[in-house]
Amino acid sequence: MASEHNQGTKLPNARQTPRFAGVTTFCRFPLLDDEHTDIDALDWVIYGIPYDGGVTFRPGARFGPRAIRTASQYVKPYHLELDVDIAEHLHMADAGDAPVRPYSTRETLEGAAEFASTLGNPDRTKLLAVGGDHSIAYANIKATWERRGRPEGGLPLLHFDAHLDTADTVWDEKWTHASPFIRAIEDGLINPRRMLSVGIRGPLNTSTDLDYGRAHGIEIITCRQWESGEGPDRMDAFLETLGEDEVYLTFDIDCLDPAFAPGTGTPCPGGFTSNEALELIRRCAGVRLAGADLVEVLPDRDPTGSTALLASHLLAEILALDAFKAAQS
Repeated sequence: MASEHNQGTKLPNARQTPRFAGVTTFCRFPLLDDEHTDIDALDWVIYGIPYDGGVTFRPGARFGPRAIRTASQYVKPYHLELDVDIAEHLHMADAGDAPVRPYSTRETLEGAAEFASTLGNPDRTKLLAVGGDHSIAYANIKATWERRGRPEGGLPLLHFDAHLDTADTVWDEKWTHASPFIRAIEDGLINPRRMLSVGIRGPLNTSTDLDYGRAHGIEIITCRQWESGEGPDRMDAFLETLGEDEVYLTFDIDCLDPAFAPGTGTPCPGGFTSNEALELIRRCAGVRLAGADLVEVLPDRDPTGSTALLASHLLAEILALDAFKAAQS
């Protein structure tokens, strides 16, 4: 059935209004400040955090939200594999971009979290942030944790990435895209013993790079373990433990092999294909999402636009999980 308080999101009819016309919003969702948007009934607000001051290699992900918005004009609402229409079951809107402070990661994250806290109905609306580098995940996790009632012990976390992102400091800086989860764990926003990181691969800086995660109970599935057949079973077992608890999902585009997603700042060979990435999300069907983010799209490194296109479809896959859950209830 459609969402309890609405009949879903009214999207422009693509056979009457061309996809290349009109204001460019994520997946052609209405703007949050549109007079026809029922704020109290919103299930999801999607917004950009165009910031890449936390990168440790190639900059440019600040242009990710803009590129993904453009690529998402061809995203369609009906999900064939899950047999669900996202726009029928969810009421969604694009809130634009959070404010950024280009010379301060910490101030940007604090400002983005404050911005996100004002979006939609705090008792109902979930947050989907689009980066930007992976440091922005901290801001959306914090805002999500607060509006989900500040669960004691922190939120469970589903993490798709080539890197674990639990480095304490880089260049004596504690707020970078290498550190969002160690900061979130320290602040009690996520529960490391209910965190699964999928797609981790090398080479690493040192043999101790994964020590923090393992010591704190993070379950790690490397790409090699996925290929061996061990990974899918372990992921299914983790998803089973979630039950009806809400989980936050964070997706770094560099979990894909750079052959399929070259537009990213820290590419690492040996990752997932685009089809495998889509299947990773679909494998989560049945979970209850608390919120989500997608990060690290660097459009200038991919003149074909295929990375931004894939990212836009992954956003739809994430929303389809929630629509699938809504359709079951």
